[in-house]
Amino acid sequence: MTVSSIRILDIIHDTTVDGPGFRTSIYCAGCRHACPGCHNPESWNPRGGHDESIDALMAEIVSDPFANVTFSGGDPMFQAEGFLELCRRIRSETDKTVWCFTGFTWERILEEGSPAMRELAGSVDVLVDGPFVQSLRDTDLHFRGSSNQRLIDVASTMREGRVVLWERK
Repeated sequence: MTVSSIRILDIIHDTTVDGPGFRTSIYCAGCRHACPGCHNPESWNPRGGHDESIDALMAEIVSDPFANVTFSGGDPMFQAEGFLELCRRIRSETDKTVWCFTGFTWERILEEGSPAMRELAGSVDVLVDGPFVQSLRDTDLHFRGSSNQRLIDVASTMREGRVVLWERK
């Protein structure tokens, strides 16, 4: 199934808070996790924002030759088919890295997620997993809000058959 658009709230160019280096961050609409203390509760509404075509998103992504890509939200896993299609295009047309933030854990995606969710999780470079937990909030963490969230090195995790955490090089 090919999806031609994604419901997004915003695209932020050259951000440095959603992964290492400059990134083009695509913030999607829709999240059912409703984490207390969420920094972006306006992203929860799946009807918020607007539809953006995969082609238009790719044009935004390639317009910045120096920025890698981050999927955030909301939760991209609630639009896994669209983000998977976008990830495939990024992989085939660029050499950019892709990070994805989700409130689901890696284990839950593998055990209960749709085929598109599992494929999307396995297609990104780093999956930042787990819900935001306000009592575990830590402002000293890199690229995540609470200490239960993990920065998963997806290629190493799949190769080793266990969760391997991403380390800044």
